[in-house]
Amino acid sequence: MTLVLTLSAACVSLKTGLKASILFKGGSMRRIALMAILALIIVAPLSGCTIVFQKGRRVDVERISRLKSELSQLERAKKELETRLSKEIAAKEVKVEMLEKGLVITFVEEVLFDSGKAALREDSLQKLDKVSGVLQTTVADLNIGVEGHTDNQPIKYSSWKSNWELSSARALSVLHELEDKGGVKPERLAAIGYGEYRAVASNDTSEGRQKNRRVEIVILPPVVKKTAE
Repeated sequence: MTLVLTLSAACVSLKTGLKASILFKGGSMRRIALMAILALIIVAPLSGCTIVFQKGRRVDVERISRLKSELSQLERAKKELETRLSKEIAAKEVKVEMLEKGLVITFVEEVLFDSGKAALREDSLQKLDKVSGVLQTTVADLNIGVEGHTDNQPIKYSSWKSNWELSSARALSVLHELEDKGGVKPERLAAIGYGEYRAVASNDTSEGRQKNRRVEIVILPPVVKKTAE
């Protein structure tokens, strides 16, 4: 059993309204905990303080433990990807970073595709294979999103209707490579094309447009379902 002791110290010398919580768990600390609780029961009424006892909910403890495990899983994947893609990262062809939406592996356009094309370059396949190796081992139980992005330059010399079609086709090309050659289960995969509408840099410069033309492979954190209390 987990016991939470909350002491409201609104009037003890400093009168700060500070609240302190002490978490005691069964085991070798039990006797120390009981002695501390007894002392507080005796002293608290004299100082005008309030003591509240409540039983810690097992579901909360289990949820915190699970979230820590999931974060650790993504951190391990990040370190492994950084090792496998160290050459590409050093050449600024690939970036691996932990974002709010998950663990994101970003490939700049020219690493994967020729200009205006959606077919993967032959020399890009080995790079994607390095990613597949991690997707199939370290995070084998997590879902993967593939996002295609472009700059804001209108389509001129290709058959694509707009940047939406181009970004979507590129995302699908990477998705099929991860499935067909990388062995990632199709039910784990999803692809989406954002066109020019998720820019990460200004499109006013060539350097900014280069950063915006990219494909992101996102390792999604698991959805934590609310457990009935």
